Amino acid sequence: MSAPRRYRLELGRLLRGRAAWAAILLTVLSPLAGLTVYRPIASSSAERYVTSMQGMYLANPALAGGLIGGLAFAVLTAWELDRVRRGGMETLTDTVVSPLSAAWTRLLALLSLAALAQAAALLAWLPWTAHALGVVFNLGSYCLMYLVFMFGALPLTILLSAAAYQFTRRLDLALLICAVFAALSLTLWSMDWQLCWLNPVVLDISDDFSNHRVLASAAWLRLTWLAALAGVWGLSYLCLRRYGKGPAGSFLQNARRAYRPALAAALLVCAGLLYTGQPFLDHSEPEFDYDFLMPDEFLDTVVCTSWHADVRPDPATGQVRGTAVYQLTNMAEAEQDIQFRLNPGYRVSRLQANGADVPYALGEREAMNQSSLRITLPADGEIELVIEYGGYPREWNSAGIVMGDTEISDAYMALENEVLAPVLYDVWYFGQDQSATIDLTLPGRMTPVPFGPTEAEPLGDNGDGTATWRVQAQGTAAIVFAGDYVREDIPVEGAGLTVQFYYARKHQAVMEAADAAGSIRRAIEYCTEHIGPLSFYGDGVFKLIENRGGSGGYAANGASLANELDFTAQNLGDGAKGGSPGQVMLHELVHQWWGLGNMFDPYDEDGAWSAEGLTCYTAYRMVKELYGEETARREYVERWREEVGNYREDFYVRHPEYLAALPERYQADIANSLRGVRQYSEMPLKILKAEELVGGEEAMDEILSGLFNRELDWSYPYLTYQEFLDACGLTEEALTLD
Repeated sequence: MSAPRRYRLELGRLLRGRAAWAAILLTVLSPLAGLTVYRPIASSSAERYVTSMQGMYLANPALAGGLIGGLAFAVLTAWELDRVRRGGMETLTDTVVSPLSAAWTRLLALLSLAALAQAAALLAWLPWTAHALGVVFNLGSYCLMYLVFMFGALPLTILLSAAAYQFTRRLDLALLICAVFAALSLTLWSMDWQLCWLNPVVLDISDDFSNHRVLASAAWLRLTWLAALAGVWGLSYLCLRRYGKGPAGSFLQNARRAYRPALAAALLVCAGLLYTGQPFLDHSEPEFDYDFLMPDEFLDTVVCTSWHADVRPDPATGQVRGTAVYQLTNMAEAEQDIQFRLNPGYRVSRLQANGADVPYALGEREAMNQSSLRITLPADGEIELVIEYGGYPREWNSAGIVMGDTEISDAYMALENEVLAPVLYDVWYFGQDQSATIDLTLPGRMTPVPFGPTEAEPLGDNGDGTATWRVQAQGTAAIVFAGDYVREDIPVEGAGLTVQFYYARKHQAVMEAADAAGSIRRAIEYCTEHIGPLSFYGDGVFKLIENRGGSGGYAANGASLANELDFTAQNLGDGAKGGSPGQVMLHELVHQWWGLGNMFDPYDEDGAWSAEGLTCYTAYRMVKELYGEETARREYVERWREEVGNYREDFYVRHPEYLAALPERYQADIANSLRGVRQYSEMPLKILKAEELVGGEEAMDEILSGLFNRELDWSYPYLTYQEFLDACGLTEEALTLD
């Protein structure tokens, strides 16, 4: 019997069985779990589950489908491989078809069945997902996420289950091995992106921009484990029992054809190379090393008068190529070493000083997502240093479970510091400000947004779908974001500035419906008057730039980032932050003061004191001034009191010993929810009570203004609860709620 005929017969037999259809049906229905009980995408709110629309309605269902569908096919695989032995027909079938041929046939048929189940799931969930996502739906993203997050798991579980059965020849042991490896992926390995083979670590998904890096890292994980489990299956294939021999004797018999063990070994070696050679994360030391970040002292014999970079990101590959030219003055007129910092994923293809190659050493050390580049300058007085560099930018391994900060795609680019160009390390610059010019070539529909007071100047269309822009910058480094941005200029008379609000064009309808421009103007005017101006306002112009969801926020030099998760339709309807999308927008903007303007200890996870308490209180005061006391009381104070009352009646609050008895995952979910109530509701009520005790709103404004403008201790720059109590002249007991 030919191999194609055996395959058709085996696939037809599977499709006539109830077990196969049960596995298909369970796989098709499994995304439902991602909408209800299994939601691995991180929430942007501590009080309730809030994330991007694609995270909620696409990534979570796809990840749940991979988990549940994969386990369903693991059980089906072991059950089908044990079918002949259970029926006592093994001896007879072995005389008709070689066990080696039968193993290949069953494996291919099961993989085909998994592909059929995935195709059915894709078609079944397409209409609902398109409806739920609305304007952020994209067919390409839909297919990619389901194929990578869901279908990527099915071949892995089939290979694992088949290998376990072929090694042990026992259904119970095969299922136990699969269960152990699944449990490891869900527990001990769940925060290691290269080991969580069943449930890839995906903590954020973008609606407005792109998810190329997240999908690429998940696909790399799937490919690594596919090679590894295919190699393990190849070893188990050599252990298939033949001629009445045991596993060892069968192995020796089956390995007589050298290509069989060689192929298994090659697959395992390939898996090892994929594991060690991953291009996404650097090899920085785990410790924070600020000496590596900034030198103790600068060279006093070398200065940089200006620098220029021609940067060409490639959205098709996610790589960056560039040429940077630095004008240096070597006052010692002798050979000496200088240092730069470069992204660890980059390599240097050419390095010349005044047209001649010079010695350099790249990557002698990595720390804090930077790689050292040491260059020996010639003895010339004036030096033009040319560095050609490029590669796939790597992210810091300390944040390895949060991929996507360094996104280079046709929808979004984050070109920050060493990702954009080599950064001078121990060389000072000439004059008050370092003059820098950056020519940036981007896809034609993308707009570059420099982080700072300067603007990008278009230099022209290149005729190949790209355009070149020029950015004038100051300092030894620069930051440029790029995307399909809409810019809205918002005059804020009360603060004496114009806000340039950059947000994704895909989100324009949501921004207009939420009256984003009006909320920004009102929030800045109110907070500037009552709390104080932000230190990073700039000279008459303040840029507010929407960035990708996974990226961290920061502000300086006339610009600030606004996380896209702040503007999702779901977040704008978050009752914990306001009674309307406009009020939620006010809440998020107040974080420019309480969160960026004043920081709170991110490691203080147990207490109620956080940026949210002061932000909720300030938003309440703002709504009270804008919309009236009755509206503010109804939509804030009454809801806070209701939430705190429910919190006190919560079973796990009254009986914490039962919370401690739950599995860790459920403990964390419940604890996060309870902590959210304390931060979003209990703490604002305490601040409101403090307002009454200190003499009213004007007295509280004076206290908060003093805290906001206090002199910071840079060894611990966080605003603490004790500082707030001291400023109010109160004790913690005085703010106990009745």
